[in-house]
Amino acid sequence: MNLRPIAPIQSESAGPDGTDDMRIMEPLCAVFRRHLKGVGQKYTPERAQILDTLIRMDDLFEAEGLQAKLKKEGFRVSKATIYRTIKLLQDAGIIQKIVYDSDQAHFQLAYGRRPKELLIDIGSGQVIPIEVPELAALRDALCARHGLKPAGHRFVIFATGQ
Repeated sequence: MNLRPIAPIQSESAGPDGTDDMRIMEPLCAVFRRHLKGVGQKYTPERAQILDTLIRMDDLFEAEGLQAKLKKEGFRVSKATIYRTIKLLQDAGIIQKIVYDSDQAHFQLAYGRRPKELLIDIGSGQVIPIEVPELAALRDALCARHGLKPAGHRFVIFATGQ
């Protein structure tokens, strides 16, 4: 299996002066390997390919869509392996679950990324990325008020047509 190297992910966050501060974070494969080792699992070629595919997708995904993408790229990975790997990626903090459909769970890449705020039309299933710059400042202020350091956030609005 020919896997391409996974580059470090850059994280953007506003610095104290309000400018964007770019920090290089650890490569996701290293984060995932460490998590797997901690739970007594191995970093298999299938898990590596799943992670690599998710990084290249960089969008909301669901398990069946991920399996179809892997198959289209010539990789055969069982549905069970995909579901187990998704759970491990969630536990490692690399992806997060976005529930907007009662039939299917969707996920997004989270580690080292600026959180994506979403507006979801639950009638049509349409997902609209939105920008709420004030949200990070509000998050930081709320955490500071409680003596905490923010580690991230998720903001999703569920709406229906009129």
